Amino acid sequence: MSARQVGRSVVLQSLYEWDFYGRKSDLIDLIERDLKEFAPDLDEADFVRRLAKGALDHIGDIDDIITRAAPEWPLDQISIIDRNILRVGLYELLYADREEVPPRVAINEAIELAKAYGGTNSGRFVNGVLGTVYREIGEPDKGEMTKKELKKHEGDENGEENGENSVADVPAEE
Repeated sequence: MSARQVGRSVVLQSLYEWDFYGRKSDLIDLIERDLKEFAPDLDEADFVRRLAKGALDHIGDIDDIITRAAPEWPLDQISIIDRNILRVGLYELLYADREEVPPRVAINEAIELAKAYGGTNSGRFVNGVLGTVYREIGEPDKGEMTKKELKKHEGDENGEENGENSVADVPAEE
């Protein structure tokens, strides 16, 4: 697992706890604690902090986007894990530096989080919501990156298929 994948997992765990307990804790304090506990030697700690702060700073807009992109699922009826995976994925898709995290990488990484931490249909649900938003913003990186380039971008130095990650070629509509 790449350092950024570990970092996204830390952000997800912290967001989950923060959301589960009614947002009463300071998310940044949770991030710092979880970095020390789950990833003490992580080279990408600044990435984790930026991702958490960015998701927090844009949470109102992100939650509105989730509500519009999944109208049949009120936000409070989406599982806590799926809701927070969407928050991480949408932050990376819409607000993060696209040179650092291309849109299809953001989608793919969110789908991988959903497969690892969510329920049976979480991957499809996350893919559907993020795919809808991706299409609405004009598919900004469509055709720009091959699977090999995506793999290399997310940590496989040789860009070789290793079977660990799927690539969101074209997000499916739900």
